[in-house]
Amino acid sequence: MQRHKMSPRPDWQQQAREFGFHFHTIDGDLYWDESVAWQFSLAQVENDLEDPTAELQQMCLAAVDDIVQSEEWLTKFAIPSFAFDLVKESWQRQRFSLYGRMDFSYHGHGPAKLLEYNADTPTSLYEAGFFQWLWLEQQIERGALPPNADQFNSLQEKLINQFAAFRKKFAGHGLHMCCSPDTVEDRGTVQYLQDCALQAGLTNKFLYVDDIGQSKEGLFTDNDDEVIEACFKLYPWEFMLREPAAVDLASANVWWLEPLWKSVLSNKAILPYLWQKHEGHPNLLPSYFADDKTASLSGEYVRKPIFSREGANIDWLKDGEVVTSSTGPYGEEGSIVQQAHPLPVVDGQHMLIGAWIVGDEPAGLTIREDASAITQDTSRFVPHFIVD
Repeated sequence: MQRHKMSPRPDWQQQAREFGFHFHTIDGDLYWDESVAWQFSLAQVENDLEDPTAELQQMCLAAVDDIVQSEEWLTKFAIPSFAFDLVKESWQRQRFSLYGRMDFSYHGHGPAKLLEYNADTPTSLYEAGFFQWLWLEQQIERGALPPNADQFNSLQEKLINQFAAFRKKFAGHGLHMCCSPDTVEDRGTVQYLQDCALQAGLTNKFLYVDDIGQSKEGLFTDNDDEVIEACFKLYPWEFMLREPAAVDLASANVWWLEPLWKSVLSNKAILPYLWQKHEGHPNLLPSYFADDKTASLSGEYVRKPIFSREGANIDWLKDGEVVTSSTGPYGEEGSIVQQAHPLPVVDGQHMLIGAWIVGDEPAGLTIREDASAITQDTSRFVPHFIVD
C-alpha cells in the first residue's frame, strides 16, 4: 500500500461541473483531491478488505436477527419503545436493503480494524462510484497510470442491479427519493442514486424530507398530494423516529430504503454488541458501552456517541485524558468506548478506508484523508488504484 503524488487532470474541475459534481470544493478547500492517490495490491484488496467486509456483513445480519428480539438490546441502542415492533417487523419481512459503508483502519498489512458501520445514510457514494472510476480511466488513457491499473469499484453496476431487483419486488407506482435541504453533498448523492434507479428502469421523484406531508388518513404524501408508497431517504432513522409523524410510520405503510432495521446497524451500539459476541475477532476492536463497569480498556481509546455521524462529538483519550476531540450535536443518547487503532499517517495525513456494501456484497472503496486523527465531513476524498 503506497501513497503517490499525482498530477491532477487539467480539466477535472470542468468535468466536475459537467457531471454535476458540485461539492468538489467545500468552503474554499478541496474536497476531491487527485493530487495524491493510494495504490493497493490485488491481494491486499481481496484478502484484507473485501473478504473481511463480506464476513462482517454476515455477522451484522446475524446480530440484527438477535437484537430485534430483545427489548433490552433495543433500549441500549436508544431506539424509542414505540418503534420496537416496527423494527422487528421490518426485519422479519426482509425489507430490501440498498447499501452501506464500513470504515476501517488499515496499514497495508495485518487485519483491517472496523471503526464503525455507516449502514443507513453514508455519503461519498457519487465520488466513489462514478467520479473516481472516471479518474482511473482517464489517467490510464493519458499514461499517468499503467495500462493494467484497476480499481476495486463495482458500485455503480451493483447499485443499478439492486434497484432493478427492487423494481421486481415493488408493485407500486414509483419511488420517491428525498434528503435534507441542508447540504449540496446530500442532494448530489441522491441525484446520483436517482440516475442509477432510472438506469434500472425504476421511475422516481425527488422531494426534500421537509416537504413530506400527510393525508387525512395518515398516509405520507409529496408536494403534489401523491401518496408515497416507497421512499429512499438520505435522512437518519434516529432523526426520523423522533419526528412528530413517526407515530404514523406503521399506518403509512411506506417501503423505506433504507429499511427500519438499519437503525440497528447504523448505530454505534453495534460495536460493543459485536465485540461481546465475537471477542478477539481479528477485524474487531474491543468496544463497550461507556457506562459498562466491566470495560477493560487502557492506554488510548475513543469515546463515540451512539448516534454520532461524520466524526462529530468524538473524544480521543489517553490514560483517561482527552487528547483531541470534535464538536457536534450528539451525545445525549449515550456513548460507547472503543480501543484506539490509529490510522496510517503519510505526509501528515491520516488515511481512512471505507468499504462499500451493496445489498450484502462488497462493492468498492472510499479513501478519505485529514490532518486530524478524526475523519470528518470535510475530510478530503482521494482516489485509489490496484497494481501488483
